[in-house]
Amino acid sequence: MTDTTSRPASPAETATQDFRPVLHYTAEKTWLNDPNGLVWYQGLYHLFYQSNPFANVWGNMSWGHATSADLVHWTEQPVAIACDEEEDIFSGSIVVDHGNTSGFGTVEHPALVAIYTSAFKKGSAYEGTQAQSLAFSTDGGMTWSKYQGNPVLARGSAHFRDPKVFRFEGAAGSYWVMVAVEAQHQQVVLYRSANLKDWEYLSTFGPSNAAGGEWECPDLFPLPLDGNPDSVKWVLVVNINPGAVAGGSGGQYFVGEFDGVRFTPDPDSLVPAGAGGAPDLENCLWLDWGRDYYAAVSFSNVPGNRRIMIGWMNNWDYANSLPTSPWRSGMSLAREVQLATVDGLPRLVQRPVLPVNAGKPTLDVENVELGDSPIQLPDAEPGSAQLIEAEIVPGTAGTVAFRLLAASDGSTGTVLSFDAGTSLLTLDRQSSGYSSFHTKFASAESAPVKLDDGVLTLRIVVDRCSVEVFAQGGRVVLTDLVFPVAGSVGAQLRAADGGTALVRKLTIAALS
Repeated sequence: MTDTTSRPASPAETATQDFRPVLHYTAEKTWLNDPNGLVWYQGLYHLFYQSNPFANVWGNMSWGHATSADLVHWTEQPVAIACDEEEDIFSGSIVVDHGNTSGFGTVEHPALVAIYTSAFKKGSAYEGTQAQSLAFSTDGGMTWSKYQGNPVLARGSAHFRDPKVFRFEGAAGSYWVMVAVEAQHQQVVLYRSANLKDWEYLSTFGPSNAAGGEWECPDLFPLPLDGNPDSVKWVLVVNINPGAVAGGSGGQYFVGEFDGVRFTPDPDSLVPAGAGGAPDLENCLWLDWGRDYYAAVSFSNVPGNRRIMIGWMNNWDYANSLPTSPWRSGMSLAREVQLATVDGLPRLVQRPVLPVNAGKPTLDVENVELGDSPIQLPDAEPGSAQLIEAEIVPGTAGTVAFRLLAASDGSTGTVLSFDAGTSLLTLDRQSSGYSSFHTKFASAESAPVKLDDGVLTLRIVVDRCSVEVFAQGGRVVLTDLVFPVAGSVGAQLRAADGGTALVRKLTIAALS
C-alpha cells in the first residue's frame, strides 16, 4: 500500500450518491484502498481492506471489513483490525488454520489468522520499519485479537510488506509459505513456517519485467492449465506503482513453477530489457490494461479450489481526488481466474462474477449490419448496472465503437473502440464527464486484441462510475473509472472510418 497526496476535488465537481456503484463494493462513509485478507469461511466471503475509519482520504490505516454470500452483494461490518499509537495496519492476508498449527483455535474450531504488515510509528520499538504481525479470530472473522508476540517477522526494513500466506503441500513438505515484498528493491521474498509464528527465509525473486516503481501486494497460487489437474502451473502476481502499462498503478503476473522454495518463471513470461534498459511494457503480462485495477489478490479457502480475485478500482495518480463524498474509492468486481493455453502459451483468463439472475434483456438482436449511422442502444437504467455482451465481425469497417454513459446532447461519453488496422481495443474517458479534478485522470487506454476467426467478443459491465471490459472470453481486460455528468445514461454503437461491420449478437441487460 502506498501513500500519495493530491488536491481534493472542488465542490463543483463533487457528486454524492450519484456515482455510488450498484455492484461494486464501497464503504458507506469512508476511504478504502487495497483488498486484504480475502477468505471464504462457513458460507461467507470476507473482504477486508485498507480503511481510514475517520475520513475519506488515505490515513489512519486499519482493516475494514465486508461480507457476502455471493461475491456481488456486500454488507459492511465494523472495523476489524484498528490502527493504534504503535502501528498502522497495512496490507496482508488471512488463512484458516485447519490444523491449529498456531494454537490460536482448535482442530474442531480453527482460528482465522491474519498476517498483516505493521507500519510502526514514531516512538514505537520498531520505529520507521515495516514488519509482519498476526491477529486471530475465533468467531468466524467478526472480532480480532492481536498476537502478543508481534511482530513475528522483521528485516529492519522500511518497505517490507504485504504478506500473502498459503499452505504448501508438496515434495518439499507441508508448511505455510509467506510471499511478501521489499517494495523499493522490486523483489518478492519468500519464507516458510510450521506455526505462522516462526519464519525461515526461502528465496527471492526479482526485479523482473515491469520494475520501474515499487512492487506491492504479491500473490502466488497454482492453477491447472486448461482445467487439466495433471498439468499445474504457478502464477505469481506482483502489483506495481508507478510504472504500469497504462500509467501509475497496475498489476502484472508471471507463469512458472514453484517447488516449495523458489519460484522459477517460464522463459516466455520474461521480457528482455530494451535499448533503454527497461522492458517493453506492452510485452509484459498484465492483469488489466486499464488505469483502475490495482493491488489485486485472491481469496483463500474457496470451495472447489476456485481462484477468485478482487482489485482496488483506483490509481494512486489521483486516488485522493475522486469527486465522491462521503465515500471515496471502491473495489472491482470479483473475477474468477483460470489458466488457458493462448497462442500456445499459458495465460490467465478472467471472468467477472455477476448476479445469477440478470434482468430481462432490454435488447437482444442478431446479424445486424453496422455502418456510419449509429445504432441507439437502451439507456442505462436507474438503480442498476448494465451488462453488454457482443460478438462483432469488424468486416470492412476501420473502427467499431460503443459510446457509453453518454449525455443526451452527445457532448460527453465514454468510448470503447476497436481499430481493425492496429488490432487495438481502446477505452477512452477523455470526454466522459467530470475529469478536471486531477490532471492525470483524462486518458485513453489501449490493449492489443487478437480476433478469434475474425470475431471481436466483448462483455462490458457499466456501473455508474466504472466500465470493465472483458474481451475475447477474458483474455484481455480493461478497467477505468468514469464520472459522467448528471443524466448521462445514453448508449450507441457505430462503425466508423468507412465500410461496414456485422453485429452477430448483441444483448443488453440490467444487473442489480
